[in-house]
Amino acid sequence: MRNLLLTLSFLLIISFTRAQTATPNPRPLTLDEYNKALTYTIADLDKDTYVKFDNAYVLDRYENRKPYFITGGDGLKKRVDLYKLVAKQGMQEIGLMVFYTNETGKKYQALVPDFTADAKVWAKYFQDIDDINKVEKNFILKLSYVLSKEMAFQQYKVLNNGKDMKEEAATYGNDICFPGDEEVTMSNGAKKLIKDVKSGDEVITVDPATNKSSVIKVKELTVHAAKNYAITELVLVSAKEEHTAAGLNISLNTKVLKATPNHPMLTKQGNFKIGEVAVGQQVLCLNEQKGKYETYTVLRKTERAGGVQNVYNIEADGGSTLVLNGVMVMQK
Repeated sequence: MRNLLLTLSFLLIISFTRAQTATPNPRPLTLDEYNKALTYTIADLDKDTYVKFDNAYVLDRYENRKPYFITGGDGLKKRVDLYKLVAKQGMQEIGLMVFYTNETGKKYQALVPDFTADAKVWAKYFQDIDDINKVEKNFILKLSYVLSKEMAFQQYKVLNNGKDMKEEAATYGNDICFPGDEEVTMSNGAKKLIKDVKSGDEVITVDPATNKSSVIKVKELTVHAAKNYAITELVLVSAKEEHTAAGLNISLNTKVLKATPNHPMLTKQGNFKIGEVAVGQQVLCLNEQKGKYETYTVLRKTERAGGVQNVYNIEADGGSTLVLNGVMVMQK
């Protein structure tokens, strides 16, 4: 799986705002309240479901939900508990507190603002979850998965300052290719940046009908001139859930893939350009822990100008697919 730093662009734009609140006219969470609320703690996450602070705020366990226990590809189990942050005056919900406990018992917390909060509050929230993400690998992804199960959401456009990236000057051409930092699965199971692949290298191809892999040779690496290409990014997840008396156990594996919007992808629903693939569609991916190809589901799709860069495509001697970032893609 790619280094976390290479997937951070995806992780930072995954956040959610509340679609419904208990009151018809929710008020914004202020920055002072945000900072103050982060000092509030729950002594016993198993027993304390309704805790008052400063005679002005309440942390109320979200829908009386049991905790989530999420095990990622590293085999480490994390715990996630959700609490509503309620202002006692008017009993208005102004945020959602997240308590995250790692495998050693160390606790982190984040406060998801109500959707009415202003840009400064959201900026602080994104900085806070980014800071946690730097020490707790894939924290933001796990947080996003939990929030997507619990509430309706909308994508917060943090990386583009709220602008619609469709309006940005990006090249939508006929080049079908990948940014240079996408990783190709080689015949020995190693990963190699596509920009470093050479003629004669042996790579993996997968038969979509049987899920069986075989080895093919690279004939040529095509390099397209540096432009500000439009880039589509897919985030795919495989999540196995098990309800227990203690809470919901989740085994979560993820893939992130970037390509120009017109690169072909074979999904369970048919053959699409990556720019046409929809959230919820299913794609064959490699589960490195099991060494098997499995169906992953598209959790998130974004498209933006990728900045001026070369993009690359592999021409291979045989096969119809390649494996990039653990995701099966069609050859050009």
